[in-house]
Amino acid sequence: MLDINQVRADILDWSETFVERPHPALGGWPPCPYARQARLSGTVDVVIGHNPYFDLKTRSQWGMGTHEVIIYVYDPVEWPYEHFHQHIESANQEWLLPADLLALEDHPADAEIVNGVTMNQGTYALALCQSRSKLDAAAAQMASKGFYHAWPESYLKLLFANRKDPRQN
Repeated sequence: MLDINQVRADILDWSETFVERPHPALGGWPPCPYARQARLSGTVDVVIGHNPYFDLKTRSQWGMGTHEVIIYVYDPVEWPYEHFHQHIESANQEWLLPADLLALEDHPADAEIVNGVTMNQGTYALALCQSRSKLDAAAAQMASKGFYHAWPESYLKLLFANRKDPRQN
């Protein structure tokens, strides 16, 4: 069973030491230029999930409230990648996208490598739920600054699969 205090500490440490830090392989940008501000403003919530599909279905009905990101955390042993991925994708298509929300997944068994950099948190299976329209607006702003120039096209196609590609404005 996951300990919420340890999970929060691990997720916040990953954010502070990796997600928020500029990286030369990413054109000198951090993996997420908005992560630090969201963390410092307290608009990130970390919760232990029970079932990705039903957790996200419920989130679609509740909305985001005052949060910019809600990170649902699962034990990757209990949620093997293929099963986890199916639940996230079904919840996105059936519930989240119609509610202007989107869950991005991160699973240790599905390595996300960008220019030689491992993007995964690495310990937990994560469903990062956000407002799709706000995510698209932030991506458009970053695209105008050249943020995506250093990212491989194959990764960007996956990243923008359920979103508006900001490079095509």
